[in-house]
Amino acid sequence: MATFKFAVLPGDGIGPEVMGAALDVLEKACEKSGDELSFSTHDVGGIAIDNFGTALPDSTLEACRRSDAILFGSVGGPKWEHLPPKEQPERAALLPLRKAFKLFANVRPGLLYPQLADASPLKNERIPDGIDIVCIRELTGGIYFGEKKTWAENGETAASDTMLYRVSEIERIADVAGRTAMGRKGKVCSIDKANVLETSVLWRKTVSQYFKTHFPQIELTHLYVDNAAMQLVRNPNQFDVFFTENMFGDILSDEMAVVCGSLGMLCSASLGDIQNSLGLKFGLYEPAGGSAPDIAGQGIANPCAQILSAAMMMRHSFGRGDTAAMIESAVRRAVCDGFRTADIAFGKKPVSTTDMARAVIERL
Repeated sequence: MATFKFAVLPGDGIGPEVMGAALDVLEKACEKSGDELSFSTHDVGGIAIDNFGTALPDSTLEACRRSDAILFGSVGGPKWEHLPPKEQPERAALLPLRKAFKLFANVRPGLLYPQLADASPLKNERIPDGIDIVCIRELTGGIYFGEKKTWAENGETAASDTMLYRVSEIERIADVAGRTAMGRKGKVCSIDKANVLETSVLWRKTVSQYFKTHFPQIELTHLYVDNAAMQLVRNPNQFDVFFTENMFGDILSDEMAVVCGSLGMLCSASLGDIQNSLGLKFGLYEPAGGSAPDIAGQGIANPCAQILSAAMMMRHSFGRGDTAAMIESAVRRAVCDGFRTADIAFGKKPVSTTDMARAVIERL
């Protein structure tokens, strides 16, 4: 028996509702595996601004440092949109957390069960067996973290953002992609804009050499980002694992989310090189969707993305792939048995957030 220690950051909007459902599932799953959970709950995002005057209070950050992983909800909402961009929940909470724990790799599965094919904007004949791909996004480099300037020039305002990548940053995200592909179909597509950007020229050269040296058994291909965006909607299953730099990954991962139907089904993990007390990867685990303030408090939000994020935490930060698989299987069976929240109902009678969690628990 093991005890797993993590920080729970429910956030805003539907965050607390889906987090509660996920924790119920996680506790029942660990009861079955004989493990125990040890977690503490802390404010982050808009609620933290209201209570502490900042989106990421020192007490929350310290609690995360004392933990082996972070289970994150969603942050933000109209209430805080009047704040300067640097102080808004999304930017003032997530970016500092990624920086503090050096979480350079975002791993987002793009999973659409065949039974939910109607949730996708793609025609059913394009995805007869659903979708099962993985997007890996470099998370702490590139244009989002490069030098930013605003200045006056010839009587008008000008601005610039610097995109910067080092070989070491490219190699470490390539390694995540390669290792992910080793556990799947052995195919990786690297996405860049090497016909225009110097950073992408370096990216493609570095990736090619890294895979030749470290993953010669992996089938590596390259695509320009504009072509990749088209291919993702034309035939998503031509990919298995694809990876790219920060800004391209931000855009493509959201495109993938739409192709896969409801954001309420998509989980993610942000990982780095920091080891936790178990000698495994410290990570931050969160649903792909936002705080959905328009449905907050109504008990109708889909908890599956948060539940599946908790499963990813069990796999990557706690080394319990068996528990993760048990949770993932239970979610799939609940959905396939007809339990659907409103976002994926499609003519079926929708169930509540708690009823969906209960259906998953019954199938563990």
